[in-house]
Order: sequence, then C-alpha cells, then structure tokens
Amino acid sequence: MKIIVAGGDGFCGWPTALYLSKKGHEVSIIDNYFRRKWDKELHSNSLTPILTLKERVAKWKELTGKTIRLYEGDLNHYDFLSQVLRQARPDAFVHFAEQRSAPYSMIDREHAVFTQVNNVAGTLNVIYGIKEIVPECHLIKLGTMGEYGNPNIPIEEGYIRIQHEGREDVLPFPKQPGSMYHLSKVHDSHNIMFACKTFGIRATDLNQGIVYGLHTDETLIDPALINRLDYDGVFGTALNRFIIQTAIGHPLTVYGKGGQTRGFLNIMDTVRCIEIATENPADFGEFRVFNQFTEEFSVLDLARSVQHVAEEEGMPVKIDHLKDPRVELEEHFFHAKNTKLQKLGLKPHLLTDEVIRNILHAVIQYKERVIAENVLPTITWR
Repeated sequence: MKIIVAGGDGFCGWPTALYLSKKGHEVSIIDNYFRRKWDKELHSNSLTPILTLKERVAKWKELTGKTIRLYEGDLNHYDFLSQVLRQARPDAFVHFAEQRSAPYSMIDREHAVFTQVNNVAGTLNVIYGIKEIVPECHLIKLGTMGEYGNPNIPIEEGYIRIQHEGREDVLPFPKQPGSMYHLSKVHDSHNIMFACKTFGIRATDLNQGIVYGLHTDETLIDPALINRLDYDGVFGTALNRFIIQTAIGHPLTVYGKGGQTRGFLNIMDTVRCIEIATENPADFGEFRVFNQFTEEFSVLDLARSVQHVAEEEGMPVKIDHLKDPRVELEEHFFHAKNTKLQKLGLKPHLLTDEVIRNILHAVIQYKERVIAENVLPTITWR
C-alpha cells in the first residue's frame, strides 16, 4: 500500500512511518519542520537528541534497505501538496501535520490564529487534494478526545442516538473543546464529515487520547532512529512529563486538584491503530470515528503511580499541586467508549509499574538535557 504520513518528523508521526515501512508499505513523509522551529521559539528541546529528518530516513534505509520518500513542505501550500499527491498517488493519507499543543494555542491572539489557520486550512487542502487528485485515497485524520470535553454522560465513539419530542436520530456527539487547539480539531471533524457526505471521500477520524512512552520496536533498532520526547509545559504530556520530572528530582506538577480524567495510550498502540485503520478503510462517503485510547486515568492517579515507582527505585519525589493554568473542571465524571479498534484487532499495551519503570530508565540517561525551568507551566488560559 502507498501511504503518506504527514507530520512524519513528530512524536507520533516518526514511529508510525517506521512501523508502516517495516510492514512493507511504500511510505512517504511530508513535513515542514515546524515542530523543530517551535523548540527554538520556546527555548526548549527534545529530551532525546534527534538527527535531522534526512539523516533519520537515510539511516533507516541503511539499516533495513527500505526507502521512505521525503517531501519537505507545508500542507497550507496547495501547489506543493497537489504535486506530492500526483507523484505519490497514496492509498492512505495519515494526517499528523498539525499544531497539537493546547497551551501553545492559548499563548495569545497570534498563536491562536496560527493554530486555527494552520490546522483547519491545511486539512481543507488535504480534503480537496484527495477529492481532486486521488479520490480513492483513505484519509486517516488524527483527532483528539479533547474534542468531546467532559460531559456528564458516557462519551460514544463519534455519534449518539437521540430521542427528542417523539422523534429519533443518530447525530454527531456534542463537542465541548477546551482550547483554541481543540476547537481547531472540532472544525476539522466538521469539515471532513461534510466532505465525506458531499464529495464521497472516505475518512477515519481517530480521536486519540494522551500518548505516553518513548520507544517502539523500530525506534530501538539504532540510536539514530530514536523518537523525540517532550517534557516542557507547552508540548510535554502528563505521564511523560511526570517521569522526566522524576528523573531530575523535580516535584511532580499536578494542576489543581488533579481530578482531570482523560484517556491514555502507549505510543506502541498509536502505530498499531494507524495500521488497523489502513487495513480496514472507511467506505466511500463514510465519516468514521474511532476513540483511540486504551485506559482512563486522572492526572493525580498518574502522579501517584509515578511516585510509587520512583520510591521503589530509590528516587523519592513529592507531588506539588499548582494553581490550574487552564479553565477546566478539576474533578468530573469521565467515561468513554473505545471498543471499535479493539474489535478490529488492537491488543492494548496497558500501563503498569514496569512500563513506567522502563520509561524512567530510558529517560534517565538524557536527564542532563533537561532545561529545568521549562518543566513548569508558563501559559494561562485566563
């Protein structure tokens, strides 16, 4: 299968590209290197030292004999995108290429506008590129569980059956996004759903939970293939951030009461979910939604789990409750359905003490690269 991975230089995109290439697919990467530019803007870095994308792709070919084609450019430039689609003729387009940080989108007006334009307009270009150039291509779009917010009812997978005043319909599940970033993802979902209904394209929206972990089987082949790992208060996700804080002896920074509950999954499950979606494409005209996570935890639960493992490792660490910089419920009901991917063959890697311990051991060797002041939040929603 011919597969484009847009955003293939990022935390999820890079291991996905390697995984699909190893499986024998003809993989191409599109990337504009914005993720590396944001490190410079924020005076931050990946915990792990990563080579340039050209060097990474060259090393992969040297080690495996498999070629990953690289297209350097921006999805917001339609002339570039259309040329790529004509050359690559993809069967599937895996779309990771968005600004994916809620805090980054809330810095100020400029960053909110950038996030919305970059994400929404880029995705619109992909939609029209598929419609006009490769209409049989299956769009696999990385959404987010954050589109749903925290309703006081169980979250369905994309759609909900409603009875109202004697009538019944199946409607998109209500969206309550919590940041300008999450709003951009809702706009994406609406636009893709419209395109499926109107143009007859086929798409799978993967509403992904918070991803943790570092390694996949492919990134472990050689140090030159290592994945990036973010720890700062802008791009670092909860569990990875807690583990890295532990490695440098910093208190675990829980926002508010810590009752914020979310769906989580291992990076190894992310790459497998993409494979499942490619192997089981949506029908033409179908906008299919999968909730892509494996377990639910509160932020405080995660911090306590990391604290427990740290104590066993002789690295005692305390938990600090900071004033929540976000506007969100700090305690709430949360339960979401996540059965569709498992019915199609996903066998989850669950979060155990041993998993946390292995991630901790992996990051300790790079702890000298941490810029300590970056582990604290600096951006407020208010």
